[in-house]
Amino acid sequence: MTRPPHSNPVETAPDAADQAGHTARISLGRVFRAESANYFLLLGTTLFLVAFGLVMVLSSSSVDSYLADMGFFGGILRQGMFALIGVPLMLLVSRMPLKFWERISWLALLASCFLQGLVVFTPLGFEIAGNTNWLTLPGGIQFQPSEAIKLALVVWLGVILAKKQNHLDDWRHIFIPVFGVGGGAVGLVMIGGDLGTVIIMAGILFGALFYAGVKLRLLVIPLLIGAAGAVLLALTSDNRLKRIMSFAEDDCAITDGSISDECWQPLHGTWAMANGGIFGVGLGNSRAKWSWLPAADNDYIFAIVGEELGLIGAVVVLLMFILLAFAFLRVMRSSRSVQARITTASVMVWIIGQAFVNIGVVLGVLPVLGVPLPLISAGGTALLTTLVAIGVVLSFARGDRSGDSPAERAAQLAASTANEKTPH
Repeated sequence: MTRPPHSNPVETAPDAADQAGHTARISLGRVFRAESANYFLLLGTTLFLVAFGLVMVLSSSSVDSYLADMGFFGGILRQGMFALIGVPLMLLVSRMPLKFWERISWLALLASCFLQGLVVFTPLGFEIAGNTNWLTLPGGIQFQPSEAIKLALVVWLGVILAKKQNHLDDWRHIFIPVFGVGGGAVGLVMIGGDLGTVIIMAGILFGALFYAGVKLRLLVIPLLIGAAGAVLLALTSDNRLKRIMSFAEDDCAITDGSISDECWQPLHGTWAMANGGIFGVGLGNSRAKWSWLPAADNDYIFAIVGEELGLIGAVVVLLMFILLAFAFLRVMRSSRSVQARITTASVMVWIIGQAFVNIGVVLGVLPVLGVPLPLISAGGTALLTTLVAIGVVLSFARGDRSGDSPAERAAQLAASTANEKTPH
């Protein structure tokens, strides 16, 4: 009997094995496809700052945690829990496509503004140091909706300004959406009295407009109005006004053996930095954290860094934030999507701007504004939202193909498949 052609199992088995192996190689190649260098630069810098922050929170919060009956490790356990949630969440967010952010931008902004409305218009709002910026829910849950507004705002600005690219010379296409909707979100935070957060959010708005290509002459009037609003907000609070006036007049000094309340924190922050010298007093050996420096693990954690790790440690922190800014700029430069570039620029203005405002306050260059040091200071809401914002940028940095058309992506896939099939 004649055997049918191509029925020899000895001849067909290798073909089947080769095909299976080829399929496996393609699948593994897609799963373990290397991300871009920008992705790893941004991810590595972020993880270093988070790890460094956990170490410094452990050191700076140990005394206050013990005095609050939480043990020496109460502060770090809480911050560590948020880091364990935030880092995987950042990596999950980094897998989302560009269209996802476009679809949820309005919903995210409206939801975060609704929560901030609960803070300022209902008894659920909780006041700390003159700022009504916390939302208290049943079960003792507290968080800051203003941080969620920052996150929603950077995504929303990228979507809106990308759609307005051909109308940036018309003030109506800028002022109505950006300062109407975005400015309204900032206004909700302003009602709560948090001047520091308002300044950061205003910086996000103007930074997004600048990197979108809006002419500076169109921004003069909004800048003047924003400056007037900041002055008005400062004048409505005796506490804020005293802090600003003491900074402007530079009259923080010991009088009759006592220090005024508005000068206590800046002076002890300065003394902590001076005590560190060049090499520091050693990790964990800070004296200021022994109830001398308020917010040692939060707004003034950079002072603890300077005291324990000295000038060298402070410079390392500054260099890491500069490296983080460099990573953001590389992502912006390599991105082919206008939306991705504007959102990345907004996140950069938020994180880097807030970092240098915080450091400027500790160094005495700026008045006390009450903003944490991103990724380092204690604070669950701030850490989570900052990590998610970086996750959004990481989603743009993942071998950025966001600007390709479907035909271009199909051509790239066909070329990649052809290269894999080419015998070596």
